[in-house]
Amino acid sequence: MPGKEGQGDVSGGAAEQLVSVIAPCRNERSYVEAFCDRALAQQLPPGWVLELLVADGGSDDGSREYLQARSLQDSRLLLVDNPGRIVSTGLNACLKRSGGSVVVRMDIHTEFAPDYVAQCIATLDQSGADNVGGPWVARGTDATSRAISAAFQCRWVVGGALSRDANYEGPVDTVYLGCWPRGVFERIGTFDEDLVRNQDDEHNLRLRLAGGRIWQSGRIRSWYQSRNSLAKLFAQQYQYGYWRPFVMRKHGQPGSLRQLVPAFFVAALMASGAALFWSALPMMVLVGSYVAYLALASWSATNGATKVMTQTTTQDGAAGTVPTFAALVPLAIASFHLGYGLGTWRGLLDMVCGRRVSAASAKITR
Repeated sequence: MPGKEGQGDVSGGAAEQLVSVIAPCRNERSYVEAFCDRALAQQLPPGWVLELLVADGGSDDGSREYLQARSLQDSRLLLVDNPGRIVSTGLNACLKRSGGSVVVRMDIHTEFAPDYVAQCIATLDQSGADNVGGPWVARGTDATSRAISAAFQCRWVVGGALSRDANYEGPVDTVYLGCWPRGVFERIGTFDEDLVRNQDDEHNLRLRLAGGRIWQSGRIRSWYQSRNSLAKLFAQQYQYGYWRPFVMRKHGQPGSLRQLVPAFFVAALMASGAALFWSALPMMVLVGSYVAYLALASWSATNGATKVMTQTTTQDGAAGTVPTFAALVPLAIASFHLGYGLGTWRGLLDMVCGRRVSAASAKITR
């Protein structure tokens, strides 16, 4: 791609070109086989070959043994050690061992279209961007995960994030997973290993601050598997929120202002709670306003997901799924906001107090 320092042409040529697919893994035995099947079966443009690097973070559920056996059967698969056991160290370990001129990140819990890698390569070439990806589209398999997926895709829940808009094509501030020319990592560095979460957001922020461009294309299709319980969703969002202040400290700004809204909401709740000694009015106004918001946002999320939900219910024959799903949407939305907001304040407190979380001791958790 001309005009990008450190990025050569990724459009293919006379000689074979290598694309490196990288993925972190820890205790994913139930998913890793299907993931490898889909990744290794990717349709590639003429002149391209694929290598798949999976970084295992000390799995003890049989994942590592499966990957070892399969790598002996298929030379395209390389098992990489990830002693750090977190996503950022796993991605960097893969990058160190990879040799492709293009690097594509994949996720064990995500289903990818057969032409996912091919569309990534094509979009890189056509857009001239430094990082490309598709929309972050969530799927569920039961009532709870479907409610979480509906909330996940709703613009009124995620602050209008373009990365959740399946119909958007154009520049974005961050993108799901990612695909880069190798030169990007040579210019701005690899993933920050001090971050247990949000390492992708931080890398995209660093890329933008360096003058890079990030592009989203609806032709790059994948489907993320949502959590299947509200407790797991809350824990996930708490972790994402927790690491947000550490990203802000590094760059002096958040990736986007919308990422601070849950923390402001939690702060307002705390202030209203303290004000109860004098008046219940602030709490009544805040809770009443949020309940009204929940009703409208839940209606929007449910309405947007109804067609897909109905099709899924018809396929699996799960009677009553849609009504149950709709009733859980407000709880899913609240879990998103409260988990992220509380996590942000806890991360800020630990950062101010000088507490440092050991990335090496943290685990890649689902």
